[in-house]
Amino acid sequence: MPLRLPLRLPRPPLLPLPPRRGAPPRPRPGGLRWHHQAAVEVANEPILEFRPGSPERQALQKALNDLKDKTEEIPCVVGGEEVWTADLQYQVSPFKHSHKVAKYCYADKNLLNKAINAALAARKEWDLRPVQDRAQIFFKAADMLSGPRRAEVLAKTMIGQAKTVIQAEIDAAAELIDFFRFNAKYAVELEQEQPLSVPPSTNSMVYRGLEGFVAAVSPFNFTAIGGNLAGAPALMGNVILWKPSDTAVLSSYAVYKILLEAGLPPNVIQFVPAQGPVFGSTVTASEHFCGLNFTGSVPTFKHLWKQVSENLDRYRTFPRLAGECGGKNFHFVHASADVPSVVSGTVRAAFEYGGQKCSACSRLYAPASLWPRIKGLLLEELQKIKVGDPVEDFQTFFSAVIDQKSFGRIQKWIRHAETSPNLSILAGGKCDDTVGYFVQPCIIETQDPRDPIMQEEIFGPVLTVYVYPEKQYQDVLRLIDGTSPYGLTGAVFAQDKAVVEEARRLLRNAAGNFYINDKSTGSVVAQQPFGGSRASGTNDKPGSPHYILRWTSPLAVKETHAPLGGWMYPYMQ
Repeated sequence: MPLRLPLRLPRPPLLPLPPRRGAPPRPRPGGLRWHHQAAVEVANEPILEFRPGSPERQALQKALNDLKDKTEEIPCVVGGEEVWTADLQYQVSPFKHSHKVAKYCYADKNLLNKAINAALAARKEWDLRPVQDRAQIFFKAADMLSGPRRAEVLAKTMIGQAKTVIQAEIDAAAELIDFFRFNAKYAVELEQEQPLSVPPSTNSMVYRGLEGFVAAVSPFNFTAIGGNLAGAPALMGNVILWKPSDTAVLSSYAVYKILLEAGLPPNVIQFVPAQGPVFGSTVTASEHFCGLNFTGSVPTFKHLWKQVSENLDRYRTFPRLAGECGGKNFHFVHASADVPSVVSGTVRAAFEYGGQKCSACSRLYAPASLWPRIKGLLLEELQKIKVGDPVEDFQTFFSAVIDQKSFGRIQKWIRHAETSPNLSILAGGKCDDTVGYFVQPCIIETQDPRDPIMQEEIFGPVLTVYVYPEKQYQDVLRLIDGTSPYGLTGAVFAQDKAVVEEARRLLRNAAGNFYINDKSTGSVVAQQPFGGSRASGTNDKPGSPHYILRWTSPLAVKETHAPLGGWMYPYMQ
């Protein structure tokens, strides 16, 4: 899932940070400059460092204190009105599950249908609104996130989704700001993409929104993804039903309110937390369903796709289906690799945010000649990782996993490693859910490169290593390509350029984001547009100009300026 890595992060004891973006702050107000037929100049949002005593750290700590032990009430928002149903739910803090951070309610089928009708009533006017006007709303929202609302959204992401300060910063601030600004830039510039005109006619392309409504289903692990799944189609003139993750309602609602305050009309996005099956069956049953923007599990995406196919005859238009479903991401290490880079990159990719990034490294392939050194350094670095409360202790490298269900799933994989003759736990793996859903970082070595633990997504701080005879690296590259059904991210560590080119060729379809001598996580909007294929999704590349085109239905218009002549052709004379 998505697009992440900073410009300059705070320096944890583990390793120094490479520069991320090198982007100067944008001019204010508006964060943009217009020139050359409405081209828009923007840059990636700089990462704040939150050093002790810095203004951003003081603002964040105040926002965190304001949320301490508090429960925010979050309604459904349908037709511009706050609505409560009897089906009340609570979002709890993963690292302190006694703290209910949000009280919210599920929308039922009737309320979802009201939301569909309210969205449709607003569609025509919103779609006809000039794209420059729509873009300005998102530029303003980005500026609010960049300045006065930054601390609030970061704090709610930290408390609600158990992110450290830097993981919240690169997500809920930088990446979301980048999504809003770059999408708005791409939308304005798309208007300039016009067909050729040959006298006596002129031709034009109108980039309409889709006819109907788009359902946006967002995950817990990136606040930015939720804002983008709902925001990008809305920017292009669509109306949206946004179902946030149950474990990210607090931060999602904060983003939603910022969009409204930035000028988004109330009925463009309906905010409707709901049970997954109820939401899915209701939206796909509507004749006006025209799109799904989804990030989540493979089974859920497949189920929704099947529901769409079953209802295909009732739709007014063929729906657009965009989905990102995670991965089983790899680091391949060649004998020519720089070992410290391998270790540093793998620790970051495997364990940041507890391995709960769609791009997290889950399988490592190391040559036998380097493995003793890699292993020693990995185990040494593992001892430095602090797992705990990200709010009370800024030295925390990662915190609890998101909920009891996730905790139980990860625990089953660790038990599998404990009982399998093919697997050996080298370090970590202790699980404790008495206060929060804590799992210590775990490194496992496998003798079987096709063990299920090398094929299936775990979504937790578990790294499995396969050690191979270094001369068989080509076979291992083919093994990597054929082991897992996913195709999201992967990295090759090698100083031998011929090996790098070989890996690029043999792993051409194994990843949608491919890294050379860098970790498998950390893509940045407009720099490394994100997404994969195979079981990882439809690879629509959020963070690129191509992505917004998915949410338009272009209309080609020809206007002739001279009277039409006779209907007979010259050959008929």
